[in-house]
Amino acid sequence: MATPRPALVKDLTWRLEAVGFDLFSGLVRLLPVDAASALGAAVFRTFGPLSGAHRTARRGLRLAFPDMAEANRAAILVAQWENFGRYIFEFPLVDRLTPDSGRVEIVNPERLASIAAGASPAVLISGHFANLEIMAAVIMAAGIECEITYRAANNPYVNARIIKSRESYGVRLFARKGRDGARDLMYALRAGRSIAILNDQRYDAGIPTPFFGRTVITNPVAARMAIKFDTIIQPLSIQRLTGARFRCIAHEPIIPPKTSDRSADIQTVMNEITAFIEARVREAPGAWWWMHRRWPPADYEALKAQGL
Repeated sequence: MATPRPALVKDLTWRLEAVGFDLFSGLVRLLPVDAASALGAAVFRTFGPLSGAHRTARRGLRLAFPDMAEANRAAILVAQWENFGRYIFEFPLVDRLTPDSGRVEIVNPERLASIAAGASPAVLISGHFANLEIMAAVIMAAGIECEITYRAANNPYVNARIIKSRESYGVRLFARKGRDGARDLMYALRAGRSIAILNDQRYDAGIPTPFFGRTVITNPVAARMAIKFDTIIQPLSIQRLTGARFRCIAHEPIIPPKTSDRSADIQTVMNEITAFIEARVREAPGAWWWMHRRWPPADYEALKAQGL
């Protein structure tokens, strides 16, 4: 009997995962928003600490806050898993988490209105704070024509479902990938559409920036695009208030410098962006995703070698 081809096995696995995704989404959508969010917090508060990601998060906290008391780190980790669990269970409900729903308040909405009414697009940046889906909902509600970059799901069937669900309330998702992705971002800006980027994850081919007193590698595309198209960078942050209620803050825009040294200008802007991310993490460390390996692998390995 012939062994099934690996490609067919993978496709079957993807399809089964997509069925599981549909089942999970359908069941969650039967719940009230607050109940679904609270259930997610309880599930991940219980099971998150049993995962390998918990060790990564614990080491990340130690890298960022080496002098913090262990009890405080433990409390932040609990808050992280609760917040992440809420996000996962809120994911199928993002169409109910919009400014029109009354669950999202916006601080400094005039900054977003100015971008929507302006003659030139902007580069909007944020990080993995609270529920990152809120950023997209706020951008759409402000009337900004925008392409929002994201990391595509590994499963193409699940990815198609995510894109379709976001399109249902106007969100246009765009998965960056190498040079083709950079060209597509330029096409969007040339056409007058803004772009939105999450700028708080490790990037292997980026530039070094300071983050919590250490050097991290950061994707410079936000700075490069803003400088190339002579536009502003609009930082946004999302705060979780209580349960499934949020605040989106449009912070002071970052105005790229205009000197004869483009590389230095990019470095300056990326330092500002990374400093913005760090400030938001310090404000609410339990609302950031510490399971991301933000620092160089060697930093995590050094802690592992010490038994930490």
